[in-house]
This record gives sequence, C-alpha cells and structure tokens, in this order.
Amino acid sequence: MPFRRQRVPPKPSPKRAEVLVSGDPLLTREPTVARIDFADPPERLNATGDVRSVGVEIEFGSLTARQAAAALAEGLGADFFEEDAHALIVNGTAIGDLMVEIDTRYAHPQRYPGTPHGRLSKSGADMLGRVSGYFVPRELVTPPVSLGRLALVDEAVEVLRRAGARERGPAAFGLHFNPEPPRLDAEAITAILKAFLLLNGWLRQESRPRRPSHRFGFGRDFPGAYIRRVVSADYWPELDQLMDDYLAANPTRKRDLDLLPLFLFFDERRVRARLPNEKIGKRAVLHYRLPTARVSQPNWSIAPDWNRWVAVERLAADRPRLERLAAAYLAQTRNARDWANLSARLAFGD
Repeated sequence: MPFRRQRVPPKPSPKRAEVLVSGDPLLTREPTVARIDFADPPERLNATGDVRSVGVEIEFGSLTARQAAAALAEGLGADFFEEDAHALIVNGTAIGDLMVEIDTRYAHPQRYPGTPHGRLSKSGADMLGRVSGYFVPRELVTPPVSLGRLALVDEAVEVLRRAGARERGPAAFGLHFNPEPPRLDAEAITAILKAFLLLNGWLRQESRPRRPSHRFGFGRDFPGAYIRRVVSADYWPELDQLMDDYLAANPTRKRDLDLLPLFLFFDERRVRARLPNEKIGKRAVLHYRLPTARVSQPNWSIAPDWNRWVAVERLAADRPRLERLAAAYLAQTRNARDWANLSARLAFGD
C-alpha cells in the first residue's frame, strides 16, 4: 500500500485538543479496559501450523481520521503517517500498523484506477471526505492479529473512546471480523458456511444494535432456497461449485458472512466475471460483518461478538451436531425468532 512516509505531527482541532495532549486526565483517570476472555476456536492453528490471525474493522464517528490517528499514536506510543487527507497509518503499535480512514473509496482515489462514477482528483477527494464526515463513519482497521493478542484491539478502542469517538449520525457503526480460515479447502469453508447459516438468526438477535435505525447495518438475508441447499446433508461441493453457487445466489457484498474476498483470492477471474465493479479486497479471510461497534460505551469489548463467531466455528467442527441442527432447520416451520432460540439450544445444549 503506497503512502508518504513523512511523519505528520498531530493537528487536533481546538475543540479536541484537550483530549490529545500527553498527560491529560481524560487519558488516565479512568480504569483500563475491563478484561473479557477471548474464546479460542476449535482449530487454533492454520494449515501451515502457525497460530491463526484475525483482522478487525471498527467504525466510529465524531472524530476525523486525523484526530483519531493522533489520539492512537499518543495513546499507544506510536507515530502516524499520511496516505491521504482522510487515511492515515498509525505506525509501530503492539499489534502492528493501524489504518484510520473515512470509509468511502471515493475519498481515496490513489487506491483505485477508477469507478463506474469516475475518479476524483486529490482536491476533490479531500473535499468529499470533509463534507461526508457526518454521514460516513471513520474506520479503524487492524492488520492480521494473532488470536492471543485480540485484547490489544480493545485497548486501541479505549484510546479512541477517551479521545471522543462516538456513534453519532444516521449510519450504522459496524464491527467486522476477518478471521483466517483454519484450512483453505472446500470442506472447511462449507462447514463454516453451514454453521453460520444455521446460527445467523441467533447471531443477529444477540448483536442487535440499540438504535433501530442502525439495524439496517446488517447484511441482506441469504435467500431461503440457498440456505436450504447449503445445509442439506449431501451438500459438500468441490471449491468451484461452492463458488459458483454462492455467486449465483449472492452477487453482493451485503451479506453478514461475505465470502467474496476469499473467493476473489481463490479465483479472481470467476468473481469478476460476475461482479466486475464491486468493491472487494482480495484476502484469504472470512469476512463477518456486524452493525454493533459501541466505541462510546465505557469498557465495551469486541470479545462477546468474537466469542459468538467462535461458537460458529465450534458447531462447524462438530459434524454430528451440525447435521442434527441442519435436519431440524429443514424440518422446522417456525418463524425466524423461534428458530433463533431453538438453534441456540440445539447448538449449545448437551
């Protein structure tokens, strides 16, 4: 990722200056983030024997990208560098280099050769980032973080909260996990997809945003016919068929579990034939998106949502239980709320 490696001194606005100064009581008077245990998935290592990693994306408002980067650099003992006016890299934290940016590609034209709507100039992109700040969240993006170091992400969030990050505005403020799969084969990915589809009602129920307007931050529902096909006992396709079926039923990024980054990693030509202009990053990860980042809440942690993802992986690894739950889904005639509760009992009960 190209960026100018010129150190940028903090330039907080006058209204925020007091929360970015070293030694300010707002950065020290409150207790550190309460520790919440992060569950381990059933397969902690990847196919090469290394500890798996997970990238985390956390959206917030009220601070500009520059203010957030300055606060993180100050609070985490790091530097920050500018890629553009609305995308900055916090360099040298305990979990690696963090990106802070406004979450629209049109404000970062240097990354993209063009879009269906053209490409903005540098000055136009700068202006767009300024005027869209109320409507478009800022985003903290971590590098791949080893499973044993996820608690350090909570510490970064706490720095942002004390600097003034809030969930303000009409948009949902999302939390996204990008876990590395335990194995890059069709069977492992299909098992996780089956488990996710069976538990997604429960996941949504547990992570529902407090503001009704933010519930639109959930992805669109997977088509019912696609769910029934995938959870069927005989659905264990080869990778090509898995990708073709997914692309035919889900030609969109807007799913709670978005497999497009992973499938782009496997076969870019196949994905781009169906989605030539969709904003997709090529990554060997499973992209799980939730509209539940609550950075303004003291001691809010990403751990509960991560632990629910681990519940999906545990179900995927327990083939007999997975098959029983799938059979119950195919036989059930209950409404979505009833299934959410029943699926949790069947998945986690003795």
